Amino acid sequence: MIKSELIQRLAAASPHLFQRDIELIVNTVLDEIVEALATGDRVELRGFGTFSVKNRPARTGRNPRTGARVEVAEKSVPFFKMGKEMRERLNANGDEG
Repeated sequence: MIKSELIQRLAAASPHLFQRDIELIVNTVLDEIVEALATGDRVELRGFGTFSVKNRPARTGRNPRTGARVEVAEKSVPFFKMGKEMRERLNANGDEG
């Protein structure tokens, strides 16, 4: 699902709201998550999961095309850990255990 599909589904489920308002809400929520991560905060959405930032140290990599060694700089990457409710819904296929 892409963001525009999410907005369309929310609009269909909430016909009393304008699609432009739903789009503004979705964009605002996503922007706030990104802003929190950019300042080093964790974002926890109970039942859904937790967004955080992990730092990857500098390393020596390889160019897959040429095999040449390439220095890869240290960088921060987003990390998502799903919540218990999401994990249970995704794995609810009848053969728990």
